[in-house]
Amino acid sequence: MKKLDSHFLGLGEFPALVVVDMCKAFINPSSPLGFECSKLIDSNIKLVQQFRDRNFPIFFTTTIYRNESEASVFRKKIPALNILKPNSSEVSFLEELSPTSNEELIEKKFASAFFQTNLFSILDKTNIDSLVISGVTTSGCVRATALDSLQHNFLTIIAEDCVGDRDDNAHKSNLIDLQIKYADVMRSDQIFK
Repeated sequence: MKKLDSHFLGLGEFPALVVVDMCKAFINPSSPLGFECSKLIDSNIKLVQQFRDRNFPIFFTTTIYRNESEASVFRKKIPALNILKPNSSEVSFLEELSPTSNEELIEKKFASAFFQTNLFSILDKTNIDSLVISGVTTSGCVRATALDSLQHNFLTIIAEDCVGDRDDNAHKSNLIDLQIKYADVMRSDQIFK
């Protein structure tokens, strides 16, 4: 099979971080949506601190369903999503991964942080030219957010050690595919080098 010619694009001059769904429902192994990911949590804490130290914008996402009609097909496909209720512990964050008062919290209903949210309208009013994406899950919300990031013409980087999935095979195959077609995949400690 012929290989696709793919180039490394790197970080732009004005990056932002999108931390996808690092709320308790997805990172607690006892949750029906969660899995064991303590290293991933630690890596995200360090990455968030890197962005805070540089005064670069950070966007956190959480998924919340406020009524039965929201994302009804998605929730029928994955019934465990029904635990994502307003003001529940499941949609809250660990203290170390909570948005500060000057960081944006994007409430979403579907996989992508862009789909039916205000993320692009916020980014469109700024000089942001690149997005670093971290969080869970690689094959789901991280991938969907990365695709939409590229489709909104942002340089896109997946922080490899800051993303994870319940299924390791899905994690690895999605990182390969994202690297070839949609994003740069690199370790978080290499992003600012």
